[in-house]
Amino acid sequence: MSTTYVILSILYIAGCVALITVILMQKKRSAGFDGGSISGMGTSQTYWDKNKGRSLEGSLEKYTKIGGALLFVFSLVMCIVR
Repeated sequence: MSTTYVILSILYIAGCVALITVILMQKKRSAGFDGGSISGMGTSQTYWDKNKGRSLEGSLEKYTKIGGALLFVFSLVMCIVR
């Protein structure tokens, strides 16, 4: 194995652990029917919905998307380097 592949593998494992941590820190969402979606109230925008990006949950969601994309790129690079 080359030194580059070993370094990329270590970074990949660290990224996986970080992504798992960020995912586990997120608030659980209810799956299934909620009262708002049945009665048509699910489309209303509340203050919380509008400012979600500034909250901890919004930033964790953003970091999850970025981390997933980075791990995908790392996987492609590792396949090419090997």
